[in-house]
Amino acid sequence: MGSVEFEAIQGIVRFGYGKLTDCCFLLATIKDAEKTRGWIETAPVTNAVALSDAPQTALQVAFTYEGLTKLGCSSALLSQFSTEFKTGLNNNARARLLGDVGESAPEQWFWGSENNKVDVLVMLYARPGGLDAWKEAIQSGGWNEAFRVVSELNTSYLGGTEPFGFTDGVSQPELDWERSRVPQQIEDTYTNRITLGEVLLGYPNEYNRYTDRPLLPSDASSADLLPVAEDQPNMRDFGRNGSYLVLRTLEQNVDEFWRFIRGHSEDEATAEMMAEAMVGRRKDGTPLVPLSSSPIPGVDTNDNRNHFDFASDPDGLKCPFGAHIRRANPRNGDLPSPPVSGIKRLLTLLGLGEKTLNSDAKASSRFHRILRRGREFKNTPISTQTDETSTHEGIHFMCLNANLARQFEFLQSAWLMSTKFDALTDESDPLLGSRERIEGAAPPDSFTLPSEQLGERRTVGGIPRFVRVRGGAYFFLPSLATLRYLTAIGQSRE
Repeated sequence: MGSVEFEAIQGIVRFGYGKLTDCCFLLATIKDAEKTRGWIETAPVTNAVALSDAPQTALQVAFTYEGLTKLGCSSALLSQFSTEFKTGLNNNARARLLGDVGESAPEQWFWGSENNKVDVLVMLYARPGGLDAWKEAIQSGGWNEAFRVVSELNTSYLGGTEPFGFTDGVSQPELDWERSRVPQQIEDTYTNRITLGEVLLGYPNEYNRYTDRPLLPSDASSADLLPVAEDQPNMRDFGRNGSYLVLRTLEQNVDEFWRFIRGHSEDEATAEMMAEAMVGRRKDGTPLVPLSSSPIPGVDTNDNRNHFDFASDPDGLKCPFGAHIRRANPRNGDLPSPPVSGIKRLLTLLGLGEKTLNSDAKASSRFHRILRRGREFKNTPISTQTDETSTHEGIHFMCLNANLARQFEFLQSAWLMSTKFDALTDESDPLLGSRERIEGAAPPDSFTLPSEQLGERRTVGGIPRFVRVRGGAYFFLPSLATLRYLTAIGQSRE
C-alpha cells in the first residue's frame, strides 16, 4: 500500500489541538465565489504533518453542499457526493431519524436551519490568549467581500471536562496511519484500531473497500491538481484525504440533570453513582467495568481508562446496558460476546447458536466508529450573531467519518436514540435521548440502574430531555490538494 500524504490532509484529522485551547468556529455564507476562491488560495490551512511541538495557531476549512455548489463545482462532480451530505441535516426525515424533534427540531435552531443555512465552516485554534489576533489576521484582506458570517460559535476550555462534570474525550479510535491493518471478514473480538478509510476518503475501509466519493476523469480541466485514485488509476480523486464533518451545537441543561439525579437519590453519594451509571464512567473517566486482562489492539496502554470491553459484564450489573458509553461504542466484535470457538463458533456463524435475550448481536463496533473533535462552551451566548444574550453551556459536537449513513447516522439512530438497543424497552440514551413518544408506545424516558452499584436493579422513569440541539450541518472537509482545485475552478491555467 502507498504512503499517507500528511501534507495534503487537514490537521484536525490527525490532531485534536489540545494545546490550542482558544477556539472558535465561524459559520458563513459565500457572498462572492471569485473572492472566496481568492481567500482559499492564500488561506494558511494547517496540514497533518507532525511537528516537534504544537503550532501557535491552526486554521481548518470545510464546506456544505451548497457551498461547493456556489464555488462552481460541476453537477457531475456534485452528484457523486453521498445523499446524506447533499440533503443535509435540517430536513424533516433526517430530523426524525436522529431524534431532532420538539425543541430540538431544525426550525428551532440558531444556525443551520432553512432560514440560517451556511456554506462554509472556518475553524480557528490558538494558544491561550492568541485567538483574537489570529481571527483578525484570517479576516483581513478580502474576507468581508467573500463571506457573510451567519454565526460565530465560541468555545470554552474546561480542562477536558464536559459541562455535566465528566471527563470527556477519553475514548477515540486509533487510525491506522501506517496502513498495516488488513480487515478480516470476521473479527471476533473488539479492536480500537480502524483503517484510514473509516475517516478519510480514498483509502480502504473496514470492509476493505473504497467508499464512494467524487472522482474526475484524468483529462478534466484542472484534474491534474488532484491525486490519482488508488482504486481507479484512470481517475483523479477529489475526495482523497478528505472527510465528512458533522457539526452540531448541543446545549446541556446541567441544572436539570443534577436536579433530576438528586431528586431520585437518597444522598449525594448515591446521586453521583446514579449519574455515573447513566454515563458508564466515573467522573474521572474510569469505566464502571473491570479493565481487560487481554491486549486490545489500538488502545493506549498508558491510559487505562480506555483499556476495557464489556465481555466481563455480560448482564449489565456493573455498567448498565443503556449507559451512554455502551450505546456510543458497544466495544464488540462481529460475533456475540463473549467470543466462542470450535463448533460453537461455527453454529454462531450459521445463525444456529444459543439464543438468549442478549445473544441478539449488536452491529459490530468497527463499522460505526467516528473521530470526535468537538469543543465545550460555558457561560457564553450560543452565537454572537443572534439576539440571544443569555449564557449557555454545552458542546459543539464535531466528528469526522467517511460514511455519514453507516457511521454518524447509524450511531445516533440505532444506538443512541433507539429504544431497542441491547434488548431494552422504553429507554433511549440517558444523556442525549429525545424522549419523543411514538404513537401507541410508552415514552422512552426510563433508565434501568444496575444492581451491583445501587444494591438492587431498579428502573427510573420520567427522565426529561437534558440536551437540546441548537444548530447543525454536514460539511465536507477537503484535502489541501482539493482546496487548490477549488481555487482553479473557472480559471484558465497556463
